[in-house]
Amino acid sequence: MTNRVPTGMGEVLRLTKAGDLAGATALIHRLMRNQAPVPTGATPTIIPTIIDAEPVTVNPPPDMPETAPPRRGTASRPAGAFAGRLHPGPRAGLGETLRGLAARAMPAGVGFGVDGTVRPTAEPLPDGASFTTESYGNAAGTRSYKLYVPANRRDGQPRPLVVMLHGCTQSPDDFAAGTRMNRLAEEYGCLIVYPAQPSSANAQKCWNWFNPADQRRGDGEPSLIAGITRQVMRDHAVDADRVFVAGLSAGGAAAVIMGAAYPDLYAAVGVHSGLPQGAAWDIPSAFAAMRQGGKPAEPRSGTPVPTIVFHGDRDTTVHPRNGDDVAAQSMAGAAGARAAVEHGQVPGGHGYSRELHTDASGHVLCERWTIQGAGHAWAGGSPAGSYTDPRGPDASREMLRFFLANPRRRPSVP
Repeated sequence: MTNRVPTGMGEVLRLTKAGDLAGATALIHRLMRNQAPVPTGATPTIIPTIIDAEPVTVNPPPDMPETAPPRRGTASRPAGAFAGRLHPGPRAGLGETLRGLAARAMPAGVGFGVDGTVRPTAEPLPDGASFTTESYGNAAGTRSYKLYVPANRRDGQPRPLVVMLHGCTQSPDDFAAGTRMNRLAEEYGCLIVYPAQPSSANAQKCWNWFNPADQRRGDGEPSLIAGITRQVMRDHAVDADRVFVAGLSAGGAAAVIMGAAYPDLYAAVGVHSGLPQGAAWDIPSAFAAMRQGGKPAEPRSGTPVPTIVFHGDRDTTVHPRNGDDVAAQSMAGAAGARAAVEHGQVPGGHGYSRELHTDASGHVLCERWTIQGAGHAWAGGSPAGSYTDPRGPDASREMLRFFLANPRRRPSVP
């Protein structure tokens, strides 16, 4: 999709092409403060709509294992991947130049549509496992997806299904590598499906969580993600009471939308560094929600969908207040809610707090993880993928634990 913006952004492109990086940077600052004048009679420039962040990967200390159990320790903050790239070398093209300018001058989450996708090296598949590319289409369009089927076949018994929605600039392969979900699929016997957002739908491959048409049941991207889910359920032995959806950043916001729009399809939702349903309805409100939190929509009536939330308290891309709002939205309307809080720390990594909220009957409403010192990255992820912070608690394992403990609750029969 595209978005019409004032001519100032076209002037940024012109200055960059002319080699005036200082002027382009200054103009970006003025644009973000709404101070850049727009010439009279100017024609709006069409640029890609991009709502998310630059890729972030944190390398673990050399003596730290890939995953570590929680315990007491210290915390550290991830660093941006494009820091220090304001002045690219003589061979740099326009794309790299704009990336450097954006990283220095614009708030995280704003970009120019340059493809920053990380292309990880694929891990060898276990014997009998498969990781295949499929596609689904309806009136809203077509989306490809990758489906991981573990070697552990469980003799044809119905298995859980987890839908994983990537963040901006990511791909199914990148997201699978960073979250290590395929490894966990082998351990727990789950199917994992990764819908792919193409650059034709959003220049940086962001799910369009801020578009009203992409926030409704049976419409836009929600209809495509739900269609992919149902197609996998049709083609494989899936336990309909154990179908879950999770995502990172823009994908996390989309996961919230899916849980709200399709509570009959998804038994629980996982949200990492995301935003609540209805936090934005256009580009300006999306930026506002990312910077300071938005006003989420009222939750739908009916049984709430159990939700697990992860958010770093130093996330400068999606304000941590959004994690609070996701949690609050998931518990709205529940009578007699109770909370239990525990604290811990990853060895050599981040501290965290974990809040478990239940209703008066003891049913789980929400599990809220606040990661101390963490930025905008998947906690406990692998450096093989983008947007990962190996020094956090293992969000992938904790999400799967939460999901499998919270299958769909069927009404009791008298």
